[in-house]
Amino acid sequence: MNIAIVNDSALAIEAIRRVLAADPRHRVLWTARDGREAVQQCATAAPDLVLMDMIMPNVDGVEATRQIMHAHPCPILVVTASVRENCGRVFEAMGAGAIDVVATPSLDDVAGRDALLEKIDLIGQLTGGASRAKLRQNHGPQALAPAVVLLGASAGGPAALAEILNALPRNFPASVIIVQHVDERFAGELAEWLNTRSVLPVRAAREGDRPVAGQVLLAAQAEHLVFGPGGILGYTPHPEATPYRPSVDRLFESALTGWTKPLVAALLTGMGRDGAKGLRALRDAGHLTIAQDEATSALYGMPKAAALLDAAREILPLPRIAPRIVDKIRSLLP
Repeated sequence: MNIAIVNDSALAIEAIRRVLAADPRHRVLWTARDGREAVQQCATAAPDLVLMDMIMPNVDGVEATRQIMHAHPCPILVVTASVRENCGRVFEAMGAGAIDVVATPSLDDVAGRDALLEKIDLIGQLTGGASRAKLRQNHGPQALAPAVVLLGASAGGPAALAEILNALPRNFPASVIIVQHVDERFAGELAEWLNTRSVLPVRAAREGDRPVAGQVLLAAQAEHLVFGPGGILGYTPHPEATPYRPSVDRLFESALTGWTKPLVAALLTGMGRDGAKGLRALRDAGHLTIAQDEATSALYGMPKAAALLDAAREILPLPRIAPRIVDKIRSLLP
């Protein structure tokens, strides 16, 4: 493979060069001393694999991984001096698309050399030595999911969401769309935190996203996440006169016209009434609607409002919500 090395330490770069020189199948395509340079290099000379350090000046490894996977997707292996000390950054980078992590080998470090080469070989097997063109094909427009699951939550929601996402199967055939009341400054971190606790990959929803089977998207702006024509997701400031931004009601209501395939919606723990009207509209349209029960809710506000409005076809304790969703989605699909 053509391999890029991104590290601000000349000593680390030399150690990695020596490891790669021990295997004639690989060559160093280029090196970069910080994340900003790495992003620029990926745009002009696409590697088959990037070996990415975490702590660097200007742009660190997490942000470089995020930018590369967004603009110039290619396999990224985190190579850092101390995996344990940098575990937070490592998890963030993996949430942004990095495949795996390994410790930076030192000069003449046989064990470290072997560990790095094993990781490179494994990634080569997984990707077939994928070039950027192959990765772009994999990251290009994907088929619209055959069904979606809509989840709304507020106070107590992160823990409830984590439990549901961890209980879904790896081959789950639907896309999961979440509105959790959270400040947009922390939405990205919440998506990354959920990603570490979910069987399925979780990321922040972007303008123009298509719901894809087996993927979880979290509303991550101060505007409302909604379905548009063709099931494409986007953000809108309307309605402006609402205390909830993003609003669960707005997502649920937009699905009535923007999503024409099967769906299931669940309203989880939270303060207030957001989501109850939208859930009732989905029930009236014939969809399965679920509200979390009082006993397992951290705050029985939103699901209580749904129960009072007769918006939920089923009121379930938290541990039973994911299995019920799975059963229903499978019954709806051929």
